[in-house]
Amino acid sequence: MSSLIECVPNFSEGCDMAVIDLIKGAISSTPGATLLDVDPGSSTNRTVFTFVGDPDAVVAAAFNAAKVAKGAIDMSKHKGAHPRFGAMDVCPFIPVRNATMDDCVECANRLGERMGTELGLPVYLYEFASKKEGRRKLPDIRQKMLGEYEGIEENIGKAGNEPDFGPNEFVKSWGATAVGARKFLIAYNINLLGTKEQANRIAFNVREKGRGPDKPGRFKNVAGIGWYVEEYGMSQISVNCTDFDVTNIHTVFESCKEDAESMNLAVCGSELVGLVPLECFLDIADYYIKKENLFIVSEAQKVTLVINRLGLNSVSPFVPSERIIDYKCKEEDPPLISMTVKGFVEILGARTAAPGGGSASALVAAMGAGLGAMMGWMTYGSVKFQDLDVEMRKAIMPLHNVMTTLITRIDADTDAFNDYMVAMRLPKVTDEDKIAREAAMQEGLKVAIDVPLETMKVANVCWASMLKLADVGNVNSKSDLQVGARCLELGIWGCWKNVEINLKDINDESYKRKTAAEAKEIWEEADAMCKKVLEAIEKR
Repeated sequence: MSSLIECVPNFSEGCDMAVIDLIKGAISSTPGATLLDVDPGSSTNRTVFTFVGDPDAVVAAAFNAAKVAKGAIDMSKHKGAHPRFGAMDVCPFIPVRNATMDDCVECANRLGERMGTELGLPVYLYEFASKKEGRRKLPDIRQKMLGEYEGIEENIGKAGNEPDFGPNEFVKSWGATAVGARKFLIAYNINLLGTKEQANRIAFNVREKGRGPDKPGRFKNVAGIGWYVEEYGMSQISVNCTDFDVTNIHTVFESCKEDAESMNLAVCGSELVGLVPLECFLDIADYYIKKENLFIVSEAQKVTLVINRLGLNSVSPFVPSERIIDYKCKEEDPPLISMTVKGFVEILGARTAAPGGGSASALVAAMGAGLGAMMGWMTYGSVKFQDLDVEMRKAIMPLHNVMTTLITRIDADTDAFNDYMVAMRLPKVTDEDKIAREAAMQEGLKVAIDVPLETMKVANVCWASMLKLADVGNVNSKSDLQVGARCLELGIWGCWKNVEINLKDINDESYKRKTAAEAKEIWEEADAMCKKVLEAIEKR
């Protein structure tokens, strides 16, 4: 899957819809950028835009937004309740999928440089992008160092206050901008049938700073406050979790429930504000699955579990396709696995070198794992076999996981072969060309070998579960397991043959010997285990 980075610029305009629409259009019209949310606030006179894309797209979209805002927002006339010091007040980049914090730091630097050089605007780097002492936290720059917009003219020229990019001077119509890289911030409200003061009391218990330096709260990377929402007719414990790897929202929710119970108060679900990463949800699901000894393997059911346990439908419907960022930005399936069965078989039989035996082997192995999982499901949950529920849980899980992983390997094998073919078409006119082409071909061959080898390793995990099913699984699915075992064996054998045929052209003798031995060992184990499974099921 491609890399995905989120960008959340805050602009100092929350009332003039013409300006907001202008910025919205600049983002939406940037190729590769997907605008997810626009949240204007009239009292704060501030609008938060949320969009995602690959690194190039998010930098381009943020720059385009700043460019149009420069001519549309005049900070000398701005009034609002929220702290601010610039027209584009803050612009963080956040890793979402297949992206690192270093990638986001690079995005922040690229945007800052462009804004400073091309637009002539002062830009300060903050959070993980910060390069200077005392500039990590946004308030350290915006409030303490520069004194918000009203203090920039006096403070920007002082020693140590120079921006990271752009002019070291007051730009009256703009102010200054903080660009940074940070972790995903989750805004989360827990509903309480109580007063604002009671909500505040619990918020102080859970937030990191607690009630002050001498009375810290329970959880790191959590900010919190209590308030009363007239619209809902109840109070809320409102928290920001700034690093869900350290403190996820279910931890705060459960702690708030305990506090509420001790105060004889009722917690009535909770509310997520904005979008959240799928990873956050799956972590929460794992917590409740372990806590309650549940058996849930599908992603959709895990998401449903989290919505239920946190009461996320309590004040408004929580729609996963709209609120989980990975689903809202879901990529199309790769070419082969998005085909019909008919289409895939027809393209296998066409006059093309790929897809070929490698992709077919991955598919066959995936079907083998799937048929094993099928026998497990036909046993699990039945009154007749209820004494086997624990064993079926252990058997089904690895088969399900292998099945879903092997499906992704179908396209991986063809992609690896196509990359090798690209290397073969490189120029070979000069000696330098020939050396570069040969190196690229050797590297391409290794990828074309490593992909089926990895498929063999993944598929070979299934045998313990298959053998357990052969011994005790629902015998009405006997033929399904037999076909599954043969498919799994054949898929592994097919991958082995793909490894062998490509190894003959490898120049690295050490790699060749090691890989050949490893692949052969996996195949021999698969061959032996398949026979055991078939012998065991045949006796029943």
